[in-house]
Amino acid sequence: MNRLILKYPWILKKLYPKRLSRITAEKTLFLTFDDGPIPEITPWVLGLLEKHSAKATFFCIGDNVRKHPEVFEQIKAKGHAFGNHTFNHLDGWKTKTSDYIENFKKAEEIIESQLQQKLTSEEKLFRPPYGKIKNKQAAKIANLGYKIVMWDVITGDYDKNYDAEECLKNTRNLIRSGSIIVFHDSLKAEKNLKYVLPKLLEEYTEKGWKFESLF
Repeated sequence: MNRLILKYPWILKKLYPKRLSRITAEKTLFLTFDDGPIPEITPWVLGLLEKHSAKATFFCIGDNVRKHPEVFEQIKAKGHAFGNHTFNHLDGWKTKTSDYIENFKKAEEIIESQLQQKLTSEEKLFRPPYGKIKNKQAAKIANLGYKIVMWDVITGDYDKNYDAEECLKNTRNLIRSGSIIVFHDSLKAEKNLKYVLPKLLEEYTEKGWKFESLF
């Protein structure tokens, strides 16, 4: 059984120090949600975050923003941050750089059309799907003013090799102050997400920790 590497490898932090994986912040966690927005899951996440006065960052698939603009609008209206996750979840390692950048820009255009304005410098966040991106692709995106956001911990919520209790246990064991944590507001992750996220929010809120967005 192939197991996902849940902790961001230290060697990648050393090789790519400009890629964000953790933030210096005492008793603060940075929840991120990939692959939405979709009406089946994202509004549930937003409601739960609001219940705990938590903020988060949503890395959006451009095509999902196109199909569900009202859900993207909810993310903005509730004061959460958002980022580009390509137009249709491309694997950078398997994609020509020119095609990858075109796909990235297509997502950017869709997001800006929903905002009805150009992205500000702080709003220019990008997470490569699967964490897979070629150096040339990363350089071009960085040159467009984007911060590339990786993670400190992946919950494994979407991975069939992990059940809900195991996802929760792994996440508890790995997170620390300043961790950027990856969840997925997707149908594939729904079962584990709906078990792990409420417990994590409740436990760490009771401990006096905060949940913040990336801008």
